[in-house]
Amino acid sequence: MISKKILNEVISVALISGGDFAEIYVEDTHSNSINMTDGSVENALSGRNFGVGIRIFKGFKSVYAYTNEKSVEALKETAYKAACALGDIRGSIDVNINLVEKIHTNFHPILYLPKDVSNVKKVDIMRKAHKAAKGFSNEIAQVVLSYKDIDQNILIANSEGLYTEDRRIRTRMFIRSIASDGVENQTGVESPGRFMGFDMFNYIDPEYYGIEASKTATTMLHAKNCPAGKMTVAIENGFGGVIFHEACGHSLEATSVAKGNSVFAGKLGQKIASEKVTAIDDGTMPNLWGSLNIDDEGTPTRRNILIENGILKGYMIDKLNGRRMGMEVTGSSRRESYKYAPTSRMTNTYIAAGKDKDEAIIASISEGLYAKKMGGGSVNPVTGEFNFAVAEGYLVKNGIISEPVRGASLIGKGSEILMNIDMVGMNMEQGQGMCGSSSGSIPTNVGQPLIRVSQITVGGR
Repeated sequence: MISKKILNEVISVALISGGDFAEIYVEDTHSNSINMTDGSVENALSGRNFGVGIRIFKGFKSVYAYTNEKSVEALKETAYKAACALGDIRGSIDVNINLVEKIHTNFHPILYLPKDVSNVKKVDIMRKAHKAAKGFSNEIAQVVLSYKDIDQNILIANSEGLYTEDRRIRTRMFIRSIASDGVENQTGVESPGRFMGFDMFNYIDPEYYGIEASKTATTMLHAKNCPAGKMTVAIENGFGGVIFHEACGHSLEATSVAKGNSVFAGKLGQKIASEKVTAIDDGTMPNLWGSLNIDDEGTPTRRNILIENGILKGYMIDKLNGRRMGMEVTGSSRRESYKYAPTSRMTNTYIAAGKDKDEAIIASISEGLYAKKMGGGSVNPVTGEFNFAVAEGYLVKNGIISEPVRGASLIGKGSEILMNIDMVGMNMEQGQGMCGSSSGSIPTNVGQPLIRVSQITVGGR
């Protein structure tokens, strides 16, 4: 996208105020989206996002600037302004960097590029999901769908001689079913996605997800209000892992740890969770929503064991915070686009499968809550305190899942919930989400098997 000669010249300008590291990130992204309500297409949009980000380090200090122009003059001007922000100009220098191209293994084969698939075929898939969702029950008042695919090409070059490129293609469908009895409404949501092209639908059945969204909506329409209090709670696999992601995962990112803004800072080798808990962040998993070949600093992604049998084994570390911590990078640096400086973020983060049978987990609860599907929530990354909505929940009585309840929320602290996980199932699944943080919104997977939390505060009515 930009020649090595120009990249070398721009890096030289970036270092004129005494910086000891400079990096250029070039992005060219094509995106398509289609929105549908009640079976009718509302709009179909295409776009292109191009830009260049320039980052400079000077010790522990960092400056980031970007432009959406790629002329030599614009790139040098952006680098110059960034260098000025970092310190006094020392005069021109000639840095002859030997940029060596590094080609990484592609773990994510793509069969059908989004640009080669017509909108007609994409709409046909959406209509299948709509028909299944709408036909589930006459109580389904509305079905809203969206489809999106992105094709992102990036180039990364830095003053250490790295020159590498990557292509990232993702596809996702979002289904929202609304059930109504004429007085009140309840919503069910499903949003499958993959690091794939249109071949995602070789693995994802749109009708299944349409039915699942409507099933949740109609079930919750007839559910009673959830009681409140401290309870034993079983949290289902898949998107149930959002609690670990938010309440614990962010606290294991170097973004928080390096500054001491994490309850887990300085605790490597210590027990921070039940011995039942092993937690992993793995960006190499083929074609998963949060996967990458390389991170946004050009480092290959890898399988990072965060917690092993309750013991804290590692953090997710980017280049700048790795400097601050005196630790090596882990392929965990990510950003939404060229408009953001990268920092340590999650990819596919999950609690690994355990040895407890699902039936035994439910049977062990004399009185409690079964959280079948989790919704959104909020968390304080410094303290780990969280509050998450339960999208679909059921009371458990004498080891049997009984009537559905709505309005439930799970309230607690990440460090405490880790210690209170006393049973972990065998069937680990993952769900898709978008994670927001200082480097923007990025695709991430969350996952776990069915787990039992011995005690947690349940908010209700």
